[in-house]
Amino acid sequence: MSFSEFTFTQETPAHDAEIEAINAEAFGPGRFVKSSYKIREGGAHDRSMSYVVLKDGHVVASVRMTPIAAGQGRAMLLGPLAVKPEFKNQGLGKALVRIALEAAATAGAGVTMLVGDAPYYEPLGFRRIPYGQIEMPRPTDPNRMLAVEHVPGALSLMRGLVTHAALAAVIS
Repeated sequence: MSFSEFTFTQETPAHDAEIEAINAEAFGPGRFVKSSYKIREGGAHDRSMSYVVLKDGHVVASVRMTPIAAGQGRAMLLGPLAVKPEFKNQGLGKALVRIALEAAATAGAGVTMLVGDAPYYEPLGFRRIPYGQIEMPRPTDPNRMLAVEHVPGALSLMRGLVTHAALAAVIS
């Protein structure tokens, strides 16, 4: 697929309003009660690993990465991933996931995890996290807790409650 009409770039603060509008459209007000959103309330996402897709200077898709912790493990939480409806099914979301995973691996993250649909994310390298290994801060279907291990053995360090990494530093 050709992405010649799109620009993939690192997110900046100037993109925030458009990203929020895309997320509101994609996930609605229900997004505020999800476990991943609760984790994101604990601190900022990492803009160095968060990306947008621009068309004619406007954001049409985005993915964010947030530093998280569980037990002795540290990881990146991928999401939200959102694409404006008129640009869906063109491969933009999967391309953003690949870019974000590469950025996380390059930055030395041992794991990237998310809560999402296995059929969509498994072809991108995600696998189910073993049942009972981690706990999200709100009820979450364990079949939707997925991870990519960038460093062998890093996922095994992720144990217990998942929090924003900034909160883990305070709790430790």
